[in-house]
Amino acid sequence: MAEDSSRLSEEELNALTSEEGSDEEFSSAVHADGALGTAVKPHNLVTEDTTIGINLAAVDMITERFTRRLRLGLLEVLRTSPRITADRVKTLPFSEYLKDLKAPLSVNTVRLSGLRGTSMVVIDPSVVFASLDNFFGGFGRGIDGLPPGRMFTPTETRIINIMLEVIFASMHEAWSPIMEISCEHVGSEINPAFVQIVDENDLVIVCHLEVELPGQERGAIDVVYPFATLKPIRDVLRGRVQDSEDPSVDHDVWARELAGAASDAELEHRVILGEIELTLGDFNNMQVGEILDLKKFDLARVLVDDIPLFNAEVGTANGYAAARLLEAVELSE
Repeated sequence: MAEDSSRLSEEELNALTSEEGSDEEFSSAVHADGALGTAVKPHNLVTEDTTIGINLAAVDMITERFTRRLRLGLLEVLRTSPRITADRVKTLPFSEYLKDLKAPLSVNTVRLSGLRGTSMVVIDPSVVFASLDNFFGGFGRGIDGLPPGRMFTPTETRIINIMLEVIFASMHEAWSPIMEISCEHVGSEINPAFVQIVDENDLVIVCHLEVELPGQERGAIDVVYPFATLKPIRDVLRGRVQDSEDPSVDHDVWARELAGAASDAELEHRVILGEIELTLGDFNNMQVGEILDLKKFDLARVLVDDIPLFNAEVGTANGYAAARLLEAVELSE
């Protein structure tokens, strides 16, 4: 019987079983025999294979929803509209992600219920100082060249905790179409080298957000998921993306998603209590202390982009001036 040429030779078997043989020696042994005509690439069986892993398009969708909710949450807390842009989700080894980080940072470990492992939220000090300025005033200067061991003050830590509450609520809302999660704050560090959510060679999924407050320096917020954390739910993530791309999906779902996206649009509201007509001459002759006869409306008018939409009653609520909407105004008016 002729010898089967597809079997490995004695030399090849020794190269496979030998612990001292290198990848180059094995490659040379294969080429010397001529059984394989292509180059041999070393493969580590322990390394995660991203080709059969997680569909990052679904994580991108979650990040986009998270960005919208985070913008609204920071608007309510900081009383200013931040500019937040999300980069494409990336998968890279944990050691490669850490090498670009420099202390001090607000590095927070987070446990997500329903998902195994520990995730991480990293807040740039520029974002912390800019948020601090919105509470107490200032220009956000003096944050360059901070010493690596510089600890956050109790006031800065309180600002960080407020931001984490907004981030956790936004993550809960962003994940709700996929699964219900809740965030538990495990711990905080200022040096990312002290945080080890996975081994250095393990893969992580990084969601990078650029945050810029009006008149302040730009900073970043990173949400880092271990690859192994999302891998058990890869079928759920993949199914979510397929459902969103299916043309036969219920139109009511599209209508709700469109309404949710449009609800984030900002509109300027004005409440008009009354009007007065003056000539240009009378206006130029006005003096301090003069009294103007104001033609007051029976009901105040609520205008959106200078279009009257509602009649309202003006009063106070919770110590603030307020307007209670009573009826809609016909557009023909």
